Amino acid sequence: MTINVRVPQLPESVADATLVAWHKKPGETVVRDENLVDLETDKVVLEVPAPAAGVLTEIKWGDGTTVTSGQVLAVIEEGAGAAASAPPQEAVRPAGEAVRDGKLSPAAKRVAEENHLDPKSLSGSGRDGRVSKADVVNYLSGKAAPAAVSNQAAPPAARAPAPGVVAPVPFVPTSSARGARADQRVPMTRLRARIAERMVQAQATQALLTSFNEVDLTAVNELRGRYKEQFEKQNGVKLGFMSFFTKACVEALKKFPNVNASVEGNDIVYHEYFDIGVAVSTERGLIVPIVRDADGLSFADIEKSVANFAARARAGSITIEELTGGTFTITNGGVFGSLLSTPIVNSPQSAILGMHKIQDRPVVVDGQIVVRPMMYIALTYDHRIIDGREAVQFLVTVKQCLEDPARMVLGV
Repeated sequence: MTINVRVPQLPESVADATLVAWHKKPGETVVRDENLVDLETDKVVLEVPAPAAGVLTEIKWGDGTTVTSGQVLAVIEEGAGAAASAPPQEAVRPAGEAVRDGKLSPAAKRVAEENHLDPKSLSGSGRDGRVSKADVVNYLSGKAAPAAVSNQAAPPAARAPAPGVVAPVPFVPTSSARGARADQRVPMTRLRARIAERMVQAQATQALLTSFNEVDLTAVNELRGRYKEQFEKQNGVKLGFMSFFTKACVEALKKFPNVNASVEGNDIVYHEYFDIGVAVSTERGLIVPIVRDADGLSFADIEKSVANFAARARAGSITIEELTGGTFTITNGGVFGSLLSTPIVNSPQSAILGMHKIQDRPVVVDGQIVVRPMMYIALTYDHRIIDGREAVQFLVTVKQCLEDPARMVLGV
């Protein structure tokens, strides 16, 4: 029995997807629910499983093709006996032969294909030897020869030196000192293009402004130090900073609902729930999974959600539904060493909180100079609906909750 493998139904917000990489060739046997091909959308990479066991007899479209919901991708001849009658490997229709190596990321495969590289010649810097796009680009840069100088225009004639002055000999660095001067043109992934579009859209449609404050994290560090072992033993997850910041932001959002609102046309939509987006950096780009109803979650629930999102995001298994919505976002540039930044609002939200690096600094407490673990925090907000006074008071509320965590328990 012949069975068509089709593009799964895509969400309303996603018009099409790009075929990233086939994991099977025509003539190979497949088992039910085995991943046949990866499809990349604006937000996530989707896996297309085999609908039945049998032999993959035909691949309709090659890597790099744009496809839509319901489109036929391949044909499977169902049944164990189909292997004997399977036709030889067939040519894939519009794109060339794909690099097929399980250790190459989708972006790395695309660059390797475009440059006709053998995946066996590539070494990876990622976990378990996984090859990233940067590894492929670095490999290509190492192979590129220095630019030829024979066709360069001759330099203008040097001015004759003054009488009695010996002109110095021009210094020309060796080719090894100059290094390779190669350029690599690589198309944006769909996710990177979508990120670029959203960021430009936010800058063009919102009146963005950023306010800053600083937080003394002594009290949070003391709580984490006192209970971290018991917390991890009881909940199976480490007690990090994100749960404290999420809880502090929820308290501030309750006091300043405009920060939790969004603009739709000439209307302001006030959200009476707290769905907090947590920015996660992956090899493919920055994504923002949503912690739903964060006001009703415990510290342990928040830490488990964030840890789970981070692991699944890097594995490419986050669903589109988990990235959709959100009323407010928190991003932590401090994990990369950022001391201060102005984050961009995740439209259509109206504000985003930026966390930064914790750094011991001298501060004045009760008239005495002491060293405390300090962090700068930033709030970028849409000035169309959020006044500067509200933004500053929002940051002050976050600061108070973190410097005196009992406020989050008592709700004061």
